[in-house]
Amino acid sequence: MRISEHMAEAAELRRRIREAGEEVSDRELHDFWHDARDEIDPVRLYGDLVLAAYFAEAKPKQREAKRLEFARAVLDGEATRYLSWLKEQRHADPPLAPFHWEIEFPEVFDRENPGFDALVGNPPFAGKNSIAAGNVASYPDWLKALHVESHGNADLVAHFYRRAFHLLRKGGTLGLIATNTIAQGDTRSSGLRWICEHDGEIYCATKRVQWPGEAAVVVSVLHIAKGSHGGTKVLDGANVDTITAFLFHRGGNADPVRLEANAGKSFVGSYVLGMGFTFDDTDKKGVASPLAEMHRLIEADPHNREAIFPYIGGEEINTSPTHAHHRYVINFQDYPLRREDLGETWEEADTDQRREWLKKAIVPLDYPEPVAADWPELVGIVKEKVRPERLKVNREIRRKRWWQFGDRQPALSAAVRGLQRVLTISRVGQQGPFAFLPPNMVYAESTIVFPLVSYAAFCALQSRPHETWVRFFGSSLEDRLRYTPSDCFETFPFPTDWEAHPSLESAGKAYYELRAGLMVRNDEGMTKTYNRFHDPYEDDPEIANLRELHAAMDRAVLDAYGWTAIPTDCDFLLDYEIDEATWGQRRKPYRYRWPDSVRDEVLARLLALNAERAAEEALAGTKGRPTRSKLPPESPLTRYRQTPVSSPNPMVAEPKPLWPASDD
Repeated sequence: MRISEHMAEAAELRRRIREAGEEVSDRELHDFWHDARDEIDPVRLYGDLVLAAYFAEAKPKQREAKRLEFARAVLDGEATRYLSWLKEQRHADPPLAPFHWEIEFPEVFDRENPGFDALVGNPPFAGKNSIAAGNVASYPDWLKALHVESHGNADLVAHFYRRAFHLLRKGGTLGLIATNTIAQGDTRSSGLRWICEHDGEIYCATKRVQWPGEAAVVVSVLHIAKGSHGGTKVLDGANVDTITAFLFHRGGNADPVRLEANAGKSFVGSYVLGMGFTFDDTDKKGVASPLAEMHRLIEADPHNREAIFPYIGGEEINTSPTHAHHRYVINFQDYPLRREDLGETWEEADTDQRREWLKKAIVPLDYPEPVAADWPELVGIVKEKVRPERLKVNREIRRKRWWQFGDRQPALSAAVRGLQRVLTISRVGQQGPFAFLPPNMVYAESTIVFPLVSYAAFCALQSRPHETWVRFFGSSLEDRLRYTPSDCFETFPFPTDWEAHPSLESAGKAYYELRAGLMVRNDEGMTKTYNRFHDPYEDDPEIANLRELHAAMDRAVLDAYGWTAIPTDCDFLLDYEIDEATWGQRRKPYRYRWPDSVRDEVLARLLALNAERAAEEALAGTKGRPTRSKLPPESPLTRYRQTPVSSPNPMVAEPKPLWPASDD
């Protein structure tokens, strides 16, 4: 194929152009240039075919077959038969127009320590949807294949940073513009994180630069060396020892680690999967049963109370001044469907037989635990209103166990048993406030539940250090915050003794009680209350007092870390940049928060503390999170806790049936 010979000859011709003196005519230079292109053309064709093999097919096996087809054509000297096809691809909409840096610049890459000395540029900014819509099919997959450890959610700018870094020689530098997403989430992990962990060093970064011109755009400007830069590093005009992938002056480059100290303390609520389970007078779709029907069923048979629970979602937590629920839900927990005369008793059966019965949701007549059929009228409702839709879902377990919730969260039930209250937060919301609620409710999947009872725990979670962490590492839905326990809670390095710290307890209690009274007096839920809290034009004395008590919580938490020098002063600042010219009369996204410098300082310290805690746990030999047995061998009955809850179902005169400790 003479690839090396072609490239060497092209490099020599280009050298003669660069070093030509005045005695060499333009015509000779023009001939050198055309000869160099003639040498490169066949190599470019081979490169185009390699890429075309990927984009011509959708699956790896098919792509490999196509690559082998092209390779055979090259070996047989027949590659040119694909030229017209490649030309069509290059001019298609969207086009497949490869550019091979190593081929186009042979003298740059065919030398000791290959690559460019420097690269500068203004990469395009596009999210994953724009990337897919504006490029040839499979382009997002190609980017992930090209850049290992990259994520499909990463902005296109991360891939430009990766490509530019790859094209640098050792000791080379790049200077690129980016948006603030370059240091956030999957974009940071795919770009700067990988670069910093593979011999890259950020030596100068300015995080917020107003774009010159009319566009209301704020950009970041970064300079990165391949290898050690060796000089002073500058972050936002200040000399620093290091600049991390987060564009912080301390902490590491990697995502924070999930800490075992936080395991088993945060749970997503149950995914009911079928509003036919519910009693709800606000349902406009006609699926839920009316509350009057629930009361009729209980009056006719009080036993029905034991399988009907209060049901609450994130919206009620945020909008009701008292976090009151207005719905109820039929809850058969993980009970089998019915009892049958199977010719063998539960006590006589061995473990394997019991497993088989439970798998089929059928048990002998002497089975000592409840079954759904103990509530025949409630089973009838679920069979009529839930079963038809559940039979259409893909997951077999949900089709087979149509009388049970789609995801029942038994670990949550076990964790809250015996508690007087729990902390909750709506999984999605603009403000992210926490509230105490009774434990013996069915929490919808739109809620996150924490088996925590102290005001100290509330203080730690509601304070700005945790909120700052959540807003940085949590995901988002539209412009609303999404609280994900694995990213927001399990990674967060809490202060020592945070669940019982006296200062946190005192500050949290004062704040919570004032907020609770304020909401009742104003007949406003947390959403409206915090909208006023963050409104720069709100001057109500009680709101001002709430702001002061929030600062007191922040002070208590920062002092618990030992960070006594960090100020807690806040100002009304925009959550994100807006175009004033097009924003109109809409409410501006102000937040009463710390300045960016304080926020970044706290985030940097928390990241460093997360790494320190993770190292301590690893050194101590902390094992992974324990898994629950599906059915312990000693007895299937051990799947049920034997201690009833101390706070019974409000609808039940006697304690409710025991909740399962594991999911089967």
